[in-house]
Amino acid sequence: MTERIDVPTIDIAPFLAGTHDEADRIARAVARTCEQTGFLIISGHGFPQGLLDRTMRELYAFFDLSTETKNRWHPTGPAKQRGYHGMATRGLANTLGQKAPPDLRESLFLGPVDDHRAYYANLPEAATSYAPNLLPDQPAGIDRTLVEVYRAYEALAANMMRLFGAALQLPPNAFNGVLDRHFSILSCHHYPMLESEPIPGQLRTGAHTDYGAMTLLAASDAPGGLEVQMPDGRWAGVQPRAGEFVVNLGDMMAHWTNGRWASTLHRVANPPLGVARSRRLSIGMFVHPNYDQSIACVPTCVPPGEQARFPAMTAGEHIRRKIEASHAAAA
Repeated sequence: MTERIDVPTIDIAPFLAGTHDEADRIARAVARTCEQTGFLIISGHGFPQGLLDRTMRELYAFFDLSTETKNRWHPTGPAKQRGYHGMATRGLANTLGQKAPPDLRESLFLGPVDDHRAYYANLPEAATSYAPNLLPDQPAGIDRTLVEVYRAYEALAANMMRLFGAALQLPPNAFNGVLDRHFSILSCHHYPMLESEPIPGQLRTGAHTDYGAMTLLAASDAPGGLEVQMPDGRWAGVQPRAGEFVVNLGDMMAHWTNGRWASTLHRVANPPLGVARSRRLSIGMFVHPNYDQSIACVPTCVPPGEQARFPAMTAGEHIRRKIEASHAAAA
């Protein structure tokens, strides 16, 4: 059994509008929940609802295509977070070194839509982070829609970085430029209705933390949704209302804030068997700053006279180390 966690819903519209007193209040509320749970729900974000609705419709149509057709957009090179990945072919619990069955979902991934390969030509380890996308062309127009929604997530990520800077009591320009050449991943996950009993321990998405700075998530309303692990080990459900986004912090933000802000374990639970309306779709952006962006503990999170807990490293190195550690643990 799970229970509803009291993840606060914060209307960020006054902050985006620059209303001074309200902006300070919002920044304090964001700081509080980032320290307590690392999860918040936002409204007033300005994300185009019509675009999100269209993206959902077209993604449902894409995932309804035959497996043979969808596999035309499966990656064959070293950049694995591109294109289509079939049902139960990946398992996020393995990123924590746990032996677990693959996740009950299929996915479509997009990386950066701007081409930064020339900028990073002298940094060969960055190549896969800026690899070209594999954009499906069925249903008609979905390729253009996916680029458009990626751009909208980029704008939301930039606003959230500005809000996080205020929440950390940093100068207004502290995070300027950190997303100019980001390598964020847009992840579109389809969770079909369960028609047979899962393998023991198999979930829609296994328990994990996210590697990047933050994750921005919109999802359809259906049974079998996001759950967060509480400090005492219990799992509690998070259910935003229509039009709201879930924002959760990743390991990189915990590193950036000297561990003051939490990167919280979470998962996607299974719905009851055979419930038709349990079909679920989520669209989330894993926000990764510029590959060469230094991730050093911000000064407001290092107490006077103390040293930062974590060494500075680039965003690219941070993600690479996380991936290597997960592979080593799972081997």
